This record gives sequence, C-alpha cells and structure tokens, in this order.
Amino acid sequence: MTHNRSQTLRRNMFLAAAILQVSCGIVFTTDVFIELAEFTRHTWVELVGVIALAIGAVVTLSQYLQLLRRNSKIESELDAASGAFQMVIEGHFRSWNLTEAERDVALLSIKGVSISDIAVLRQTRVGTIKSQCAAIYRKSGVSSRAELVSVVIEDLLTGLDRTSVLEVPMPD
Repeated sequence: MTHNRSQTLRRNMFLAAAILQVSCGIVFTTDVFIELAEFTRHTWVELVGVIALAIGAVVTLSQYLQLLRRNSKIESELDAASGAFQMVIEGHFRSWNLTEAERDVALLSIKGVSISDIAVLRQTRVGTIKSQCAAIYRKSGVSSRAELVSVVIEDLLTGLDRTSVLEVPMPD
C-alpha cells in the first residue's frame, strides 16, 4: 500500500513539474512571438531559452519513460524470482516429505524467525518447535538452520539465468 502511494506521489509530482515546464514554455514562446517584430538581443536570449526548455522537456520525458519501462521490467523479474524461490522451497518440502506443520516451521525458520517466536505464532510450546526442527533437519539431511537455508538458496542460485541478471542496466 505504501509503495503504491509513493509511486502515485512521484508520478503526480512529475506530472506537476511537466505541466509547469510546458506552461513556462508557452509563456516564453508567446513572449518571443510578441517581440518578434523588434528582434533584439533580449529576444534572442528568450528564443534560446525556449529552445533549451523544449529540449530539456523532451529529454526529461524520454528519461522518465525509460525509467518506467525499466521499473516495470525489474518488477516483473522480481515477481518471477519470488515465484521461483517459492517453487524451490515447495519442491524441497515435497521431496523431504515434510508434514504440513513441519512445512510451516521450516518456512518460518528459513525466513529467520526465532524458535520462540515460531512457537508463539503457531500457538505451541518451544519444545514442540524444536522437535519439529530436528525432524526437518533429519529429513532434509542437514544439521542446522543455516544449512537448511543454504540448501534452498544454493538450488535457487543454480537455477538462475545469469544472462538476465547481467542484462539489467546499472543506474548512472
């Protein structure tokens, strides 16, 4: 929700700045045409200012549209990565034959939630969560939370298409 508000605010600010720039361009252009009959040094300066303002507006609009396209592409890639991460996790959980409760505990563990907080969230005892963690580690062939996270991350990284990562343009 906050992301959408800030995005809307930024777009509205850009729109206001663009309207201001166009308004100034209209005022300057009108002034230049009014003074066209008596073409003085002042008129030349205003004409150069109008041309510079127009070029600035075109460049700004072009860059803004490029940023919108880049943002859209990055959001799509992030959505794809999030989906891929979830698929990797679910694939591991299935292959390890985790129970529904173990899946919940494993997911919270991977997210970094403490054992005591998991117990509170699941409305159970810390001992129960510890025994579920032990079962998860046994079934997955690891001996700690760090190893569990490592297994999931390693498989995700192995599956990444590195060319798409390299194609993302870096900001200037």
